[in-house]
Amino acid sequence: MLPETTPDATPAHPNPLGQLSLDELCRRTSMKWRTFPEDVLPLWVAEMDVPLAEPVARALTDAIALGDTGYPAGTAYAEALAEFAGKRWGWDDFAVERTAIVPDVMLGIVEMLKLVTGPGDPVIVNSPVYPPFYQFVRNMDRTVVEAPLGEDGRLDFAELESAFDRVTEGGRRRAAYLLCNPHNPTGTLHTTVELTTVARLSHTYGIRVVVDEIHAPLVSLGARFVPYLTVPGGENAFSLMSASKAWNLAGLKAALAIAGPDAARELAELPEEVSHGPSHLGILAHTAALRDAGPWLDALLTGLDENRRLLSDLLADHLPSVRYEPSESTYLAWLDCRALPLGDDPAPVFLERGRVALNSGIPFGTGGAGHVRLNLATSEELLTEAVRRMARALA
Repeated sequence: MLPETTPDATPAHPNPLGQLSLDELCRRTSMKWRTFPEDVLPLWVAEMDVPLAEPVARALTDAIALGDTGYPAGTAYAEALAEFAGKRWGWDDFAVERTAIVPDVMLGIVEMLKLVTGPGDPVIVNSPVYPPFYQFVRNMDRTVVEAPLGEDGRLDFAELESAFDRVTEGGRRRAAYLLCNPHNPTGTLHTTVELTTVARLSHTYGIRVVVDEIHAPLVSLGARFVPYLTVPGGENAFSLMSASKAWNLAGLKAALAIAGPDAARELAELPEEVSHGPSHLGILAHTAALRDAGPWLDALLTGLDENRRLLSDLLADHLPSVRYEPSESTYLAWLDCRALPLGDDPAPVFLERGRVALNSGIPFGTGGAGHVRLNLATSEELLTEAVRRMARALA
């Protein structure tokens, strides 16, 4: 079966990004809408300005009507992901029996790293990268080693091999590589050739690969996501996946750890109490999203492509010195503001003078200085107003 790599050209579902007014969004009590004062437009943390997909809302309301709010059980979530992965990515040998439910992707990453590394061991990351990679890895007493991306935002294999060589020099016992696929914040989609090269290098140096693939469903029209566990050499790796980013379910905790065939025995050693962390309602919601909310996702992907084009046009008109390459995935835009007179951290200026909240690039590690991350999963109106405000901040 060929993968469905793109949604229909004209999705039947209306664009979820255009369905909520600013007044409705301001009534939300989540982090995105409560961290900053009311006059600030929040285009920072990874929450989308969308209503719940109807199948997800129905699954939740049906469960609440039944009082079905106990402990999670069964493999329905993994089965739904297997079906989704087969249709969207051509992953027809997805093995439900090699999965485990975990509270969320970052906590799942921590548990996978515990399986393959010990205290003090190195974990390699491709900076600039999602700041919790640094926070969680250091909190579990591992050492972060950076292998920066190239200037083009793609994997730099000279840097990666140099990092692999450094951490294995002297016969170090164990090391891991924490790969982000698709990459946050750049939105880069790693290709089959790139991922196969990663697998070859990891085997050569004896380094275990753990992959954050939470943004996998959020792929631009015409682009293709390649699951790491499907490439040659990926058999001893672990992937972490969730429906949370693609269907805006961060508050409904649930994720899946997936082992390659050569890592199945290690996954079986995962402590039983880890599976107690996910929410039963979260699992019901994620399962419904993957199984029944494909048309909603297709409409979202179309809307995100439209917003990428809009953001390019807005920046060209209002902030032509800002460099932006529309990405193939995620709903995050990585803006290079180094040509502006704002120093290494432009985000506070856009916040204080423009009343727009963006993520500072500095916590993303090497390569983040002079950058901001913008969340474009919002309406055209709010995106337009945000860029106009950012431009006025420089006046």
